[in-house]
Amino acid sequence: MIAEDQGADWVYSPGETILDKVRRKVSRFVARRPARLSFDRPVVSFAFDDAPVTALRDGAAILEAAGARGTFYISAGLCGRDSPMGLYAGMDEVDRAAGAGHEIGCHTFSHLDCGRAPAGAIEADAAANVAALRQRGFSVDTFAYPYGEVSPTAKRVLGDKYRALRTVRAGMVRDACDLAWLPGVGIEGEDGEAKANAWLDRARAANAWVILFTHDVRPEPSPWGCTPGALERLVKRARSDGFDVATVRDALTLGETPLPEGSRGVRAA
Repeated sequence: MIAEDQGADWVYSPGETILDKVRRKVSRFVARRPARLSFDRPVVSFAFDDAPVTALRDGAAILEAAGARGTFYISAGLCGRDSPMGLYAGMDEVDRAAGAGHEIGCHTFSHLDCGRAPAGAIEADAAANVAALRQRGFSVDTFAYPYGEVSPTAKRVLGDKYRALRTVRAGMVRDACDLAWLPGVGIEGEDGEAKANAWLDRARAANAWVILFTHDVRPEPSPWGCTPGALERLVKRARSDGFDVATVRDALTLGETPLPEGSRGVRAA
């Protein structure tokens, strides 16, 4: 995960000061958009952040072979650049994925850390990314916070511009979840597949929705990626256990329920 002005060997480190920790905690409770969601059976979405070439090529192929589609969160300013996760996909590769039915989601243009940036910078960087994606004809409905970093400011600036916004904090998506702070489970690191399976167990038991995300998909992945075998096994397991495998956008539609008249809740649409 690299920043716009950093080289391929630069690795991001999240802020670990007391203020950073307070900011993350407070972010969960402000500018909320409670959803009304109900699922007939468990749902899983497979998401790919930053979209290295291997995600759009090998990750997409694994899903397509199972008759499923994923969500790719693109930072248009990184397209074609190198990174610790391998080369980022170019727009031609993003076009192919969209043409195959995958959802193209939004990061910020430069992969800006929305947890630390001021309101004006967040708004401008996100708007630049939306413009770049829409110029290619993509409908942009959902957002993933780069690095998973959120702030009250970011939620206030971005929260009503997308159907849903995702973090990297592990959890399931259920009724009353905050659409501006959806949890996600990373398929990354040595125990990534095991963690993903544990959350699939929980989602199946609760008839809930879980979003599994990764970055690169290759035999020797980065610390933020997974192997093709791990992804293939998770997709196969989800299918065999009766999950609906849906993009983030389609999962929102699956879970949509009518709101009671006069409710202040926000519908997932």
